[in-house]
Amino acid sequence: MKLTFLGTGTSMGVPVAGGFGANRFSKDPRNTRTRCSAWIQTKDTSILIDAGPEFRIQSIRSRIRKIDGVLITHEHMDHVTGLDDLRAYNYVQESSIPLYTSASCIESIRSRFDYLFGENKYLGSTSLDLIEASKTFYLNDIEITPLPCFHGDLKILGFRINDLCYLTDVKEIPESTKELIRGSKVIVISGLRWEPEHPTHLTIPQAADLINELEVPRGYLIHMNSYVDHEPSNKKLPDNINLAYDQQVIEVD
Repeated sequence: MKLTFLGTGTSMGVPVAGGFGANRFSKDPRNTRTRCSAWIQTKDTSILIDAGPEFRIQSIRSRIRKIDGVLITHEHMDHVTGLDDLRAYNYVQESSIPLYTSASCIESIRSRFDYLFGENKYLGSTSLDLIEASKTFYLNDIEITPLPCFHGDLKILGFRINDLCYLTDVKEIPESTKELIRGSKVIVISGLRWEPEHPTHLTIPQAADLINELEVPRGYLIHMNSYVDHEPSNKKLPDNINLAYDQQVIEVD
């Protein structure tokens, strides 16, 4: 199984609109971060995790030719704005695309993208089958387990995909969810910045401590803000944990 990091940045992206603060760290191209999204591939299956505002660009760069299903972690706009661009896949695949998320996120998507649903569905707009992800399910050859966690007070979902766990915008992980994560081979988790502590996001040190607590052998950090310089940050992290970067590809056995 292969994971491509389509985007690894915060809700504002890196650099932010206007390029403010872009000179505060090195010109390393890995410091350019679009909004968080990932692409899972096996021989038979192609899954998108979140669809942010740069999804169209991300999909072209990574040459995503098929999407069998979409996993949405939560309803914030940096994770769902790109749903409108999925219509191109509807046209090519000649079918609706199943989308798996929480019940509250389904309600939010129906409200924000009301023109995609019901009798007044706009002609040619994205066609999605919204499915509540409340227990383990399968997409072809991939086993997926929802991982409930918290983004501040907002209950959101991570996902265990075979032996890979993907969690973004996380602040707190319940013990019951930690048990679902243990035994996985790779974890992808958000680490907003080195300091100070944030009310709705893990810091990089907190995320690293959590990876070690869960005893997952390999960890990748995402959702870094514009104060995180890629190479110096990697040098401060343990050998088994690295900052991910846009278009990075990893293999998960």
